Amino acid sequence: MQYMILIYEPENAYAGEAGQAALKDIVAKHMALAGELRAKGIQKDGAGLQDSTTATTVVTQGGRQTIHDGPFAETREHLGGYYLIDVPNLDEALAIAKRVPVMDGGKVEVRPLIVH
Repeated sequence: MQYMILIYEPENAYAGEAGQAALKDIVAKHMALAGELRAKGIQKDGAGLQDSTTATTVVTQGGRQTIHDGPFAETREHLGGYYLIDVPNLDEALAIAKRVPVMDGGKVEVRPLIVH
């Protein structure tokens, strides 16, 4: 079964000198985890995302579409990246999600994909 692991962290988690040092450490941990998951054939895809200030959202309402700068939801955290994995069940997906490195206050969401 395929699962998307979504990584949410505070918007300004990596601001400033200390944040940049933390980012370097977190990225190294992501690279190690991703390398292990790819070697085992578990990870199918994954990437970090640019800052939410680069987002553009298309909103459909009343049959009309409008384009807005920024992410859809107003929030203090942003979607920073994802892993796409293929494991037998939710328990195994959650075990991997617990290993995903995040800053303090970060969250990792696990969702199964709809496969037709």
